Amino acid sequence: MDIIISNTSDKPIYEQIVLQIKEMIINGKLAEAELMPSIRNLAKELQISVITTKRAYDELEKDGYLVTIPGKGTYVAAQNKELLQESRLRLVEEKLLEAAAAGKSIGLSLEEMQEMLKILYEEA
Repeated sequence: MDIIISNTSDKPIYEQIVLQIKEMIINGKLAEAELMPSIRNLAKELQISVITTKRAYDELEKDGYLVTIPGKGTYVAAQNKELLQESRLRLVEEKLLEAAAAGKSIGLSLEEMQEMLKILYEEA
């Protein structure tokens, strides 16, 4: 699993895991009903405490992203397609808000920002 832990981040390790797994689910990199690594295996892979990994999985389960079936494992939960789309829209809005603030801070006009977005959108 491609999770990157940053020791310089201001976010706790469990929260870094939660955010990255949520993003993988929202972006479709982790599919509905996909088996997740066991807590022990993920902890070993990331070289972190089992307690930290369990806390991340518990948080993801509480938020409805994962479901644990005793004796079988932890799976990506079935997502309501409308809620998933709303999450993706919210993510785009957050990134655009960051871009707009960065553009304003260096004096870019709305037209310049739109032109930049148009070019980047076509390249993506």
